[in-house]
Amino acid sequence: MRRAVFLDRDGVLNRAIVRNGTPHPPAILAELEIVPDASRALEDLKAAGFLLIGVTNQPDVARGTQSRAVVESINAALLASLPLQEILVCYHDDGDGCDCRKPRPGLLFQGSVRHALDFSSSFIVGDRWKDVETGRRAGCATIFLDYDYGERGPDSPPDYTAHSLSEATAWILRRAGAGGTDDTPPNRKARSSRFTCARHDGDFFKFAHR
Repeated sequence: MRRAVFLDRDGVLNRAIVRNGTPHPPAILAELEIVPDASRALEDLKAAGFLLIGVTNQPDVARGTQSRAVVESINAALLASLPLQEILVCYHDDGDGCDCRKPRPGLLFQGSVRHALDFSSSFIVGDRWKDVETGRRAGCATIFLDYDYGERGPDSPPDYTAHSLSEATAWILRRAGAGGTDDTPPNRKARSSRFTCARHDGDFFKFAHR
């Protein structure tokens, strides 16, 4: 089985638009700004044998304040610039009752089904509490990027707190034994789950290299 690093999109791969202490996605493609250390960090993870998968909630589409076309254009730009395998997207809002909206781990389980992943040797990197909880539920090691937003932090302590993607990557490589330190994370039993999108089967989308 393969190991992966799941990466949230806004605030991890690209800069989030922070308003009143809360991060938001770019509203248009022109607002997309890939974080400066993303390319090198992901190249290092890929070289260490990790599959790199983006996982993102984009509920503004369900709320009618964003279009899928803009989300797709941003994802396409990230895939063209970074060594990502794919970006998995949930377009639902909280009231839709789907299994793919973080903190539910449906996106991670979908990635696992597609790529035969071992969650016990995989990681998730995110800048919000839902990312940490998603990884905890799936059985991945969790890295919280603390950007001091004005919102709630993780309820359960993450395995590691970093302040940049480069710092998170260095910890992953050390923890996985790829950076010269054999400190393999303890086995974590992923909760058995069959991925379903409970409300709208057509609203689960992926973006992958062709």
